[in-house]
Amino acid sequence: MVQKLPLLNAVIEGLQEVKGKRITVLDLRHIPHAVAGWFVIAHGTSRTQVEALAQSVESTTSDKAAEKPWGKQGLRNGEWAVLDYSDVVVHVFHEETRDRYALEELWGDANIETVDEV
Repeated sequence: MVQKLPLLNAVIEGLQEVKGKRITVLDLRHIPHAVAGWFVIAHGTSRTQVEALAQSVESTTSDKAAEKPWGKQGLRNGEWAVLDYSDVVVHVFHEETRDRYALEELWGDANIETVDEV
């Protein structure tokens, strides 16, 4: 299981707290020139849930791992939010937007693990 890093654990916990769907962890560490070590991808079924998921991740990573994102984008549109923690990048999508961008396919050479829903 990939959840050995406190930050990665906190990200996953934050997504699970607000019932994130299809939480997927992409381990990019073995890919040359990857932009991060890990991508964590999840989606919500409404714009409100997408925003709530991103806020939950931000809150949980602050509380549990003492980490704040270096950058964040898209928190107000409800389609796609990105929280950049440097080595861990969190992508929270609206369901249709996730299907359109298909990051798991784009990074298909990564080690991919789906987290069980709670």
